[in-house]
Amino acid sequence: MVRFKHRYLLCELVSDDPRCRLSLDDRVLSSLVRDTIARVHGTFGAAACSIGFAVRYLNAYTGIVLLRCRKEFYQLAWSALPFITYLENKGHRYPCFFNTLHVGVKTFHKLLTTITHMPGTIRTCQKFLIQYNRRQLLILLQNCTDEGEREAIQKSVTRSCLLEEEEESSEEAAEAME
Repeated sequence: MVRFKHRYLLCELVSDDPRCRLSLDDRVLSSLVRDTIARVHGTFGAAACSIGFAVRYLNAYTGIVLLRCRKEFYQLAWSALPFITYLENKGHRYPCFFNTLHVGVKTFHKLLTTITHMPGTIRTCQKFLIQYNRRQLLILLQNCTDEGEREAIQKSVTRSCLLEEEEESSEEAAEAME
């Protein structure tokens, strides 16, 4: 039996129109990326990337998208993302672009040689996304104009953390009762 290796592309869909993010659907996004790969790389690119390609995670509120593709052809999908300039859904066309946040590839420079390590797991993308969200939150807090905004953001963050802790403790209590 052969194990097929995949690479994950963590991207952010950036658009000025808030309706663009709310109209996101994984099927629409998947067909958009596949069509763009076919337009940029032709039939070879379309055939190579169609096997194993999937939208693994999609958050319509933040615009974060996690794309999965085969290890051998992830660079074809990655190179086609800058050519996406609009999202078309339900008869509406929204201008947008993809910002690639993380590719699951770490590059280390040692003298004149470059050694590339490709972990290619969802876990590395999750770790990166946590760090990215923390940095974005710090930037948001630094850009607050008054103390009221800062307190509102801190309250919402602590509320979400408390809700997560309550959910975990209730799950642990339910497991203990069983």
